[in-house]
Amino acid sequence: MRYYPTDLLLAVEDAERALAEPDSGLARLLREAGLSALAGLFAGAAVTEGLDRLLGGLGQFPWQPAVDSDDVYLISPAGVVVLDDHRPGNTLRGLLLAWAVGNEVVVRTVRESFWTALAGRLRAFGHPLPPLRVTAPDAPVPAGARPVAVPDVVPVLRTGTPDTRPEAPLDPAPSDPAALDPAPLDPAPFDPAALNPAPLDPAPFDPAALNPAPLNPAPFDPAVFAEPVSGSPSGDTEDILIVLGAREAADPAGLVGDVPGEDCRAPWPHRLLRREHLRGTTLSAARSADRAREADRVGARLRYLVGQARRTPFYRDLPAVSGLDDLGRLPVLEKAALEANSLPGSRGMSTDRPRTGEVLRSGASTGAPRYIVYSRTDWENMIREAIPLFRTLGLENGDRLINTLYGGGLYGGLSTTLCELSRMPLECYSTAQAISVDDLLMLCESFEANALLGLPVLIMPLLREAKQRRPGLRLEKVVYGGTPMTETDKDWLREELGARVVTSILAANDGAQLGYQCARMGGTLHHACPDYNLIEVVDENLVPVPEGEPGELLITSLQKFEGPLIRYRIGDLGRVFRYDCPCGVSGPVLEYLGRADGQVKVKGATVTHAEMLAALEVFRVSQLQVEIVSVDGRETVIARVESPLALDAGEVRDHLTRQFKTLDQEHLFDDALDVFELVVECHPEGGLTRNATSGKIKPVIDRRLVDA
Repeated sequence: MRYYPTDLLLAVEDAERALAEPDSGLARLLREAGLSALAGLFAGAAVTEGLDRLLGGLGQFPWQPAVDSDDVYLISPAGVVVLDDHRPGNTLRGLLLAWAVGNEVVVRTVRESFWTALAGRLRAFGHPLPPLRVTAPDAPVPAGARPVAVPDVVPVLRTGTPDTRPEAPLDPAPSDPAALDPAPLDPAPFDPAALNPAPLDPAPFDPAALNPAPLNPAPFDPAVFAEPVSGSPSGDTEDILIVLGAREAADPAGLVGDVPGEDCRAPWPHRLLRREHLRGTTLSAARSADRAREADRVGARLRYLVGQARRTPFYRDLPAVSGLDDLGRLPVLEKAALEANSLPGSRGMSTDRPRTGEVLRSGASTGAPRYIVYSRTDWENMIREAIPLFRTLGLENGDRLINTLYGGGLYGGLSTTLCELSRMPLECYSTAQAISVDDLLMLCESFEANALLGLPVLIMPLLREAKQRRPGLRLEKVVYGGTPMTETDKDWLREELGARVVTSILAANDGAQLGYQCARMGGTLHHACPDYNLIEVVDENLVPVPEGEPGELLITSLQKFEGPLIRYRIGDLGRVFRYDCPCGVSGPVLEYLGRADGQVKVKGATVTHAEMLAALEVFRVSQLQVEIVSVDGRETVIARVESPLALDAGEVRDHLTRQFKTLDQEHLFDDALDVFELVVECHPEGGLTRNATSGKIKPVIDRRLVDA
């Protein structure tokens, strides 16, 4: 069975909350054992941040994507870890981190009842945790087990400048780390005498001797750390975790919460795990090969998301879940509820943690803009997921990329990709929407730019004009997003510019990337990202549809914890099905079918915007806007198209009426009644009005609703 660090984090956070109540069972256990000082090690924020750093991202576990290649590292537990209980603070530190990466732990101790009871209290919170065996201190080490010595923590209370040496040699008392652990870590056979030269006192356990003073604000407590020293430590400090600073002199208990973060920066936790470089294996391929455990893996992410969401006022009463089978028990999040409980008007969707990260805003294609909060962790998760995704889209080391995505006014297209691309071994020229044809030609010629990232509504008119001015213009890669691109435009890019890569990314400011195309996938098909955004397809009653059937999309953002999006109704249509792609990745595929409000309903029938746009590809139409108006019972559909060709409006109109019976003049009423008209307007590329923030074109405007 694979265990996930997020479940350990949920247990730590539950323990932290329980310990805030003096009468809780966990608090009584520590107090009665004389080990209340251990409470500070259940520091949820510090453990989370430390493990995220140690593992290279909790959201990608058990893999760690490389940055300078398309490979991943596989992280797995060491196996069975043996901890000798010299100091209970060290033992607890080792236990939590060993459990975090999935190790079975053996604790050799005279405090058998205490560790058994503590493990029972942690398991009682209901999160999956690895096994723990508690044995006598002289019990043999299990075959194949890995002994791990957790180093002491020595707080150095500075008495002068950072280089001040101690005035006198340190007293080699039992609290001296060198005396406690004279032998460095060694892969040689386990030698208890080397790790614990002084045998444990066989006398009855005396908590007062280990913890003579209460935690707060008493002198430094050796139940958790070694004794403090002044100046600088002497001797071999390789295996000593040293915390520097002066504030612990006034508040020694304040150090305890810092220890988990310091541990995850130290060398010793690396003995708790194995890290294997999977050369030639991408993150998407690794996840595809792990398909048998996909439900468990994604279920663990859902458990953690729900646990974090319950820190917000809006989701405080959310039911706990055990896995994906419980997803349907969670309520659907409507856009109105999200807006009403989001900043700046409300903190209903905000957790109790300090504010960090970035705030974005929607393009406000309809209604008022919406603000989207990403904590620092949320932002980092987005970047970690995006880098392997960009590589799958076709970007490679050494590419020279022009980034034309929209930015400004808190709109996230440019700012998110700036952070993502800056970590990749690319040369990037971020012009945003201000790019001109002169800029494009200069970058292609002087900087040898070979790739372009942008929205079709901006880049297609730009590229066509640039091609007219420089017939020899070539561009190797085009990555686009925001709106679909017609197949005729893709063919033009390949034939006229020589583009060998034309791929799409589906993303939204609310929850970042939803899907991506590999080189073997076309049309509006996209590999889904269930480890990042879990997608459901539901009918008009919000009931899940069978696999492969079209419907409305709900997303659950599994790695976004500020402003959590759980079963969020994003207003898009699509269908999801399992697909074995020729690229080698097997898993869920999303066919994007456009906006849920992108439907043209007239004369009691419906035609979608996507269907109309597909039918117009024979005219090389790249953009379509449909407006519906009703005056005195007469409905008019106005179809505005953009094309590089000089089109005849009547010819386009006749084509649409032949393709779609709904759009012709015939109806079931009296022939004398004039109840419907289809009007076609033809515009050159770039001729339709773009949204000033997002650069998009509103696909369907139903004035019957707007003006009602």
